[in-house]
Amino acid sequence: MTETADPSLIARREGIAGTLLMNRPKALNALTLEMIRDFAAAIAAWKDDPEVRLVVLEGAGGRAFCAGGDVRAVRASAIAGDRAAVEAFFAEEYAVNTGIAAFPKPWVSLIDGVCMGGGIGVAVHNGPRVVTEHALVAMPETAIALFPDVGTSYVLPRLPGAIGTWLALTGARLTGADAVHAGLATHFVPRARLADLRAALVTEGAEAVARFAEAAPEASFAAQRDAIDRCFGQASVAAILAALDAEGTEWAAAQARILRRMSPTSLCVSLELLRRGAEQDLTACLATELALTRVVVNDHPDFAEGVRSVLVDKDGAPSWQPARIEDVDPAAIAGMFGGR
Repeated sequence: MTETADPSLIARREGIAGTLLMNRPKALNALTLEMIRDFAAAIAAWKDDPEVRLVVLEGAGGRAFCAGGDVRAVRASAIAGDRAAVEAFFAEEYAVNTGIAAFPKPWVSLIDGVCMGGGIGVAVHNGPRVVTEHALVAMPETAIALFPDVGTSYVLPRLPGAIGTWLALTGARLTGADAVHAGLATHFVPRARLADLRAALVTEGAEAVARFAEAAPEASFAAQRDAIDRCFGQASVAAILAALDAEGTEWAAAQARILRRMSPTSLCVSLELLRRGAEQDLTACLATELALTRVVVNDHPDFAEGVRSVLVDKDGAPSWQPARIEDVDPAAIAGMFGGR
């Protein structure tokens, strides 16, 4: 593991557990390439170590579990034409996702605060996945003209009904309870009990989670559950928008407004990716995602523009190419997938 005065991923042996603390609280624990490499080192060191019976993963600072990958750094590499740096970040991040999925012991994620994008990727492929009432879970990639990655093109199509498509296209933010009802989290534990749960995990093992878990409050989207399936189960982004318009409700109108703010290209890429992901295993999904990053990040202008708008200038005024969903060329989307 990387040893520095203030490591961005703190790996320790505590009792029967290997513990990992994502330690960039000022950056909401966003993943850097250094952190990704330290994840890989921990996986390699602990997967066959009989003294390590589980892994416990947390985020430092109280505000975030992990807000995702450091896409500002990825954008800078892309703008500089450094395709090798872009490739290294995504290839190594996705290899960690694979390593977590294949890890032969419980990988317990304690999600308290913001968990988005790459943060979901280091949690969702194993478990248990514990959320508190302060968790906020989302895949907001379409706002920066990326797409649901880190293996979520495998996970999201397997959530109940069309929930995964709704989350992928709108970037809807879920509470901790919502994440349990949606299938992204497995257990709900109030923040006040989290320290006691952690202490139990490192002495007793992953079985302790069930003892601390409580029934999750009702999902905030419960009243819209049928409408989510009706609208987001459609075959194209245009059909989803038409279905939302036909609903005639305030919620549907709000979803339509959100979609019309996102990158039109990203919406179409994301929907196609999920449709393909529903038929692929995790390994194939990650391979498809990696191939897509090479095109979407390096070659299409929307990614750099989306990150600029949301994370660099923060003006919330992206200029998408094309600007309207109606103007997206299906052949161009197919071309991003290699024409298949």
